[in-house]
Amino acid sequence: MSDDHTHVREFFTARAARWDSRFPDDGPAYQAAASELGLRPGDRVLDAGCGTGRALPALRGAVGPSGAVLGIDLTPAMLEAATRAGRDREGQLLLADVTQLPLRDASLDAVFGAGLISHLPDPAENLRELRRVVRPGGCLALFHPIGRAALAARQGRRITADDLRAEPNLRPLLDGSGWRLTSYVDEDARFLALAVRGG
Repeated sequence: MSDDHTHVREFFTARAARWDSRFPDDGPAYQAAASELGLRPGDRVLDAGCGTGRALPALRGAVGPSGAVLGIDLTPAMLEAATRAGRDREGQLLLADVTQLPLRDASLDAVFGAGLISHLPDPAENLRELRRVVRPGGCLALFHPIGRAALAARQGRRITADDLRAEPNLRPLLDGSGWRLTSYVDEDARFLALAVRGG
C-alpha cells in the first residue's frame, strides 16, 4: 500500500466509530445531492469512498429495488461502521481502492463521491479511473455536506488558492480527466460539483 493510502486508512480508521455521531444532521444534504444525479429506477451507481455509507439510503431510493448500489472504501473500519448502521442492506459494500476499481469499463450510470477529491493521491489519474467505469453521458457528483469556507473554518484553517475544489482548479482538472463540469455550488450548507462523462 502506498504512503498516501496508508495515511488515508489511518486517518479514517481512527475516526470510523464516531463518524456518524459527529455529523448527525447531514442526512438531508446527502439526500438532496443524490437527487441531483438524475438517477432513474434500475440505474447502477457507485459511492466511491463511501465511508460509513451515509449516501447509500439516498442512492438506493433513487435507483429503486431494480437498481444496483455499490459502496467502495479503502478502510475496513468504515465499512464495519456502515454494516453496524444497517447500510449494507442498501447496497453492496466492498473493500477496494477507488484508484483501481474492480469494475468493468462503462458498467455504471453514475458515481457519487462525498469528501473524496481531497483524499485522492493523484486526482487527475484517479478521476480518469472513475470515468473508465461510467458509461458515456453518465454523471459524477463530488459532494460535501458543507461548503469550502465552512469546512475550512471548522478545521481552523483558511481556504488557499490551490484548493482542488475551487471552480477555477476543478473545472480544468475534470476536463483533463474526461469529465465536463455542468453545475457547481459552493455555499455554507453544501458543496456539490456535477460533471458528465464525455464520449
